[in-house]
Amino acid sequence: MKQGVLTVRQSKFGKSRLVPLHPTARAALRSYSERRDACLGARRGPHFFVGERGGQLWQPSVHRVFMQLSREIGLRRPGDRTGPRIHDFRHRFAIRTLVGWYREGTDVEKKLPALSTYLGHTCVQSTYWYLSAYPDLLQEAARRLDRRWEAKP
Repeated sequence: MKQGVLTVRQSKFGKSRLVPLHPTARAALRSYSERRDACLGARRGPHFFVGERGGQLWQPSVHRVFMQLSREIGLRRPGDRTGPRIHDFRHRFAIRTLVGWYREGTDVEKKLPALSTYLGHTCVQSTYWYLSAYPDLLQEAARRLDRRWEAKP
């Protein structure tokens, strides 16, 4: 993280990847690590994100805390079984990135491998799913095709 790049090790399918970070993300992660180290000192294990005792985070605990926090801030009512999931933030990031690229006129096909790597997909085809799953993306893609066809003599 010191160079503005996060190393994700042994993620899905045992893959590792480098993820560039926005300056605001670097600042937030730096703040977290300072507070974590102040609280845990030498009790911290090798993981960046840790539980209360310094050990690695466990998925069921993370999801339970997310459910609790989403109720506290009003994203879901007490007792609701449905509502936002942690994974929805990942989808939102991918969709907003793609929509932004379309609206900027960016060559999405050229940039898609970078987004795919950022998301940890093993192949670009997994990232193409986002192009068909969100109406705003379909609308932006259609606008781009319309402009391209209208420009032809």
